Amino acid sequence: MNRATRAAGAAFVGTTIEWYDFYVYATAAALLFDDLFFPNASSPTVALMASFATYAVGFFARPLGGIVFGHFGDRVGRKSALVVTLLMMGAATFAVGVLPTYASVGVLAPVLLVVLRFVQGLAVGGEWGGAALMAVEHAPEDKKTFYGGFAQLGNPAGALLATGAFSLMNLFGEDALHTWGWRVPFIVSAVLVLVGLMIRLRVEESPVFKEAVFKESVSDRPVGQGVPIKEVFRGSWRSVLLGIGTLPVAIGGYYILTTFLLSYATGPYAGESEQLILNGLSLAAFVELVATLGMAWMGDRFGNRKVVIWFLVATAVLAVPQFTVLGSHSTFLIFLMLALMRLATSGTYGPMAAILAEMFPPRVRYTGISLAYQGAGAIFGGLSPLVATALVGAADGAAWPAVALLAGMCVLSVVCLAVAPRHLDRAPAAPATGTTGAATTTTTA
Repeated sequence: MNRATRAAGAAFVGTTIEWYDFYVYATAAALLFDDLFFPNASSPTVALMASFATYAVGFFARPLGGIVFGHFGDRVGRKSALVVTLLMMGAATFAVGVLPTYASVGVLAPVLLVVLRFVQGLAVGGEWGGAALMAVEHAPEDKKTFYGGFAQLGNPAGALLATGAFSLMNLFGEDALHTWGWRVPFIVSAVLVLVGLMIRLRVEESPVFKEAVFKESVSDRPVGQGVPIKEVFRGSWRSVLLGIGTLPVAIGGYYILTTFLLSYATGPYAGESEQLILNGLSLAAFVELVATLGMAWMGDRFGNRKVVIWFLVATAVLAVPQFTVLGSHSTFLIFLMLALMRLATSGTYGPMAAILAEMFPPRVRYTGISLAYQGAGAIFGGLSPLVATALVGAADGAAWPAVALLAGMCVLSVVCLAVAPRHLDRAPAAPATGTTGAATTTTTA
């Protein structure tokens, strides 16, 4: 197994665990946390919005995590930062699984829930950028989108594990799920983290990072003295803003079609069963899992930005039938639309690791892509379910505000992709002294 393949595999396993932890919380927030942690809310809608607000805290923490771990990833190394993020996420998720509810400790329960969600946000804020770079920076120049797709593959894999875990717990009955069953998916995270840690420790440091350190060492500038966040805002702030603008559908649209859709479909407006929608979302996650690498391959074959734009258009077109079938109680139609929509959104997400990586130069790339990705997460991921819930509630349960919100996200993504900058790594000249151990950015060892 060459270094590029090993790095891609580690990116997949690590991000799968991180996203599993994140989506386990999202699923519980949509189904259970309103009753478990906010039972005294004035109405079911207010309780659900409070639950989604704690869920949003994780997204607001993600940019801070991107800054902190981006700094260490750009100055110390991608690998070291990724080990810490994995341990943080696992510890916070396990702690949620043993957290007392409101019935046991009162208002302390939601306070602790918010704190743990914040830690989760810090961890995933630093995780994605490093995992994406480890995959992309080990890859050959003509296969960067494909290898970057392995980091993207962790998202549907984690979602599939999370929804599958809750589907399994739901088989024990609603009472069991609401008393002890919801804790199990959080607690088993500890085992997954140990597996991921063993795999991640075996991966070599990014060759692009090594080359950047070498260039810094032979320059007049002392190694590691720069502050990446300052350099990003001084020289690449337009890339950060455009990067955020490329991601509303890949991030926020995803949560509209999972977290918000789950609560909408199983609530009073559509009245579908929890088991039906959980099973449908599990099928949709499997479709995305199968399709993501294909979408990344298409990015190398046809142009990664073209592929994303094609599927942004498809997402906007499918938004109307996606919400129309909810309430039909037709298993076939609901499963079909969930699968088709997830196929479309996988095309907006699969090539994104390489697209964002090429927007920034190597020495500040971890910080740059983390700010863009996690900034989009805070704005679009954290707020989309909350905003969609409020809009649909104001429209007396009509789904058209959610459809309009999703379509607007598609338009913004297309515009920003069309004007986003591109920075391609070039094979550097051979070092003049004995530094042949530093790999180039266009070959794999």
